[in-house]
Amino acid sequence: MNDTVDRRDAMKLGATVGAGLALGGMSEPAQAASKKNQQRLTPIPRVRIGVVGIGGRGASLLRLLLDQEHVEVRAVCDLLEDRVRLAQEATVKAGQAKPDGYFPDERDFERLCERDDLDMVLTATPWRWHVPVCVSAMKSGHHAVTEVPAAVTIDECWEMVETAEKYHRHCVMLENCCYGRTEMMVLNMVRQGFLGELIHGEAGYMHELREDRELISPDGDVRWRLENMIRRDGNLYPTHGLGPVAQCMNINRGDQFDYLVSMSSISRGLNIHYGNRFGKDHPLATRKYALGDVNTTMIRTKQGRTITVGHGTQLPRPYSRINMVQGTKGIVRGYPDRIALETNAHGHKWESIDNYLEKFDHPLWRKLTREAQGKGHGGMDFMEIYRLIECLHTGTEPDMDVYDAAAWSVISHVSEKSVSHRSKPVDVPDFTRGRWKTNQPLGIIGA
Repeated sequence: MNDTVDRRDAMKLGATVGAGLALGGMSEPAQAASKKNQQRLTPIPRVRIGVVGIGGRGASLLRLLLDQEHVEVRAVCDLLEDRVRLAQEATVKAGQAKPDGYFPDERDFERLCERDDLDMVLTATPWRWHVPVCVSAMKSGHHAVTEVPAAVTIDECWEMVETAEKYHRHCVMLENCCYGRTEMMVLNMVRQGFLGELIHGEAGYMHELREDRELISPDGDVRWRLENMIRRDGNLYPTHGLGPVAQCMNINRGDQFDYLVSMSSISRGLNIHYGNRFGKDHPLATRKYALGDVNTTMIRTKQGRTITVGHGTQLPRPYSRINMVQGTKGIVRGYPDRIALETNAHGHKWESIDNYLEKFDHPLWRKLTREAQGKGHGGMDFMEIYRLIECLHTGTEPDMDVYDAAAWSVISHVSEKSVSHRSKPVDVPDFTRGRWKTNQPLGIIGA
């Protein structure tokens, strides 16, 4: 069943504007496109930034940006004036000029994006605004950066990719979990062949969210994240767990998601929780929630590897992203972090992964451990912002590009399609249009 057959098949032969194309034998239009593509890699001495969305996550990212060299925050935007004022005060306190503020309309970000004195626009808004902000930024000539997931629907993913290609701008999804110390250490192990040929991975977002402030207000009003749970059923938040596994498996860079099947359980957790909190007759306790309490999605890649991606946010359970990759020489699994190797009891015995830290610690963490301490989710937030600004400042390709943002995010919508068709297989779009076959894998980047 090909529910997501590439609606842009007709464009494949003419697609010459993407990243990583060879220069030899190009037509004049293609050479012009290549020249524009190189312009997006022009080093930026001081990265001038606009921030859209100054809630809890946006405020945290703003602080990290202000800690970086080569950064100047020029503009901030939010629906709430008090958040804009706090962002302005934080910027001034960091020794920079007061940024211009934009509020209170939903589309005030468009006025921010129209500025000609920005290099990058970052959005930390609710999910439905990620693509509109990114597209507006890129059309105005700015690089776009977004929180996760980058997009909600297949069409949004294509819009994001095509805009980045047309305007030759970066569109980077801030998947911080790719910068965790263990995740980067495992990537280093994989690159050095320590686990052998990778065969299977497991990932997930198992995070009890029933009391999360993005679900309901203190008075019980429905907020944006709960709105998604009310009307959507699938793997709504795949990228945290999937991103690190996808990097290890060279997705978009030697392999590609092929198709998936997805299945959701019944939904009980939110009704029980809100019944206990507000009473069994409360609207939140009696209404129907589309999202199953647990979703399991199974992906097969073009090279025959398999990945399972779990989602569970509505039942009591400790946090886990699973973080498992399995190869012909061994297996690594998270929560707790552990490793089992063919060379140690033929893989029958787990041992602490810390035993291998000295040998396989990622050079970026080895260099910047002290700077990262205490700066967001164990330091991974610091690492992702450091790398983003470093790439823009030096004119190098970001660690994650628009094709990663689209491929990892689209799993949500494709999983919804599978769930709605009794878990039938559904194809995953190839946003690289075949270039995954020749794109080079992500390397082990030094500091």
